[in-house]
Amino acid sequence: MTSKVGLDQRTVDIIKSTVPVLAEHGEAITKHFYQKMFKDHPELKNIFNQTHQKVGDQPRALADTVYAAAQHIDQLEKILPRVKEIAHKHRSLNVKPEHYPIVGEYLLIAIKDVLGENATDEIIEAWGEAYGLIADVFIQVEDGMYKETARQEGGWTGFRNFSVIKKVRESDVITSFYLKPADGEAVPSYLPGQYLTIKAEIEGDQYDHLRQYSLSDAPGKDYYRISVKREDGLEEKPAGVVSTWLHQEVEEGDVLPVSAPAGDFHLDLSTKRPLVLISGGVGFTPLLSMLNTVKENYPERDIYFIHAARNGSVHALKEEMVLGGHGKTMFIYENPNATDLQEKAYDKGGYIDLEWLKRSVPHESEFYFCGPKGFMKAIYQSLRQWEVPESQIHFEFFGPKGSLEA
Repeated sequence: MTSKVGLDQRTVDIIKSTVPVLAEHGEAITKHFYQKMFKDHPELKNIFNQTHQKVGDQPRALADTVYAAAQHIDQLEKILPRVKEIAHKHRSLNVKPEHYPIVGEYLLIAIKDVLGENATDEIIEAWGEAYGLIADVFIQVEDGMYKETARQEGGWTGFRNFSVIKKVRESDVITSFYLKPADGEAVPSYLPGQYLTIKAEIEGDQYDHLRQYSLSDAPGKDYYRISVKREDGLEEKPAGVVSTWLHQEVEEGDVLPVSAPAGDFHLDLSTKRPLVLISGGVGFTPLLSMLNTVKENYPERDIYFIHAARNGSVHALKEEMVLGGHGKTMFIYENPNATDLQEKAYDKGGYIDLEWLKRSVPHESEFYFCGPKGFMKAIYQSLRQWEVPESQIHFEFFGPKGSLEA
């Protein structure tokens, strides 16, 4: 996976010379790219999350990916982990090889439009060649994923209809949905931590909405479970179209199109190190899948589950998080309510901080965490300050990848 087979040194040098320009103008280029592509190809709105477009997450994520590709155009193997992560998303969204030429065409148009006369014919030609190479890498990786998914017992590609067999209100804002294949066939297994993609076909909306939700139970059941937070919206963030629809409109007996489990954030079962799972808000969902997997299959492993919530009224699936005899569960409530105080229903008020973490869990552990970006940033920086090796730090973003650096 190197550019030696596809790009000559002159092209590599031109691409690398554009790295400072991408650092400055990358997000402007990707915003323009999405606007123009969606205008000319509105059918692609059936694939891309329009909420991420509105708040700017997707353009930023694409800009970061393009920048990384330019930096490492002569050693693309360095970005292979990022490629695989994106490829999981693409496979779950049913992105196909025929979509790549469209993206390439509009990316080059955006570079030329934003950079103007600085985007010389030489630069555009070099980026055309580079994009072709990068697209081939993605297509090959995704092709392998499609084939692997289809080979599984009960496996499928595209979308498969699942019936909602149970809908359970877990807290004021979180509801679980239990899903079984409508065709009665097998439910493929998955890795604890992976997610499903739900296709929401909402009456009155012109385009479909595709959303990823982590599987919140251990694999090996005859159903899938997702636990969805209703996003009510804030000034800086619109309400969740799909989460609101699931909570308010979808009922037991309804059918949802679902793509097969995907995702590169999953529990490593090859190590016997102590396991520390740290979640904030609805970020518990992939970690609860990991927790249940260890409880059911590896009871000898030391495990610590730390969950942070605003208070008990929004704390979902609390009983399931309790480890009992072979581990330790700790709850941190930012603003405990009267019932929490009366029942002493939590272990710490306020936030997770490094000194508390040092007293509570072993340094040599494998750390997995998920939650809101600010929460994850604080946990990541605490672990690095504690000098936990990067190889023992694992995390999942909900939505496009962001940076946890200071």
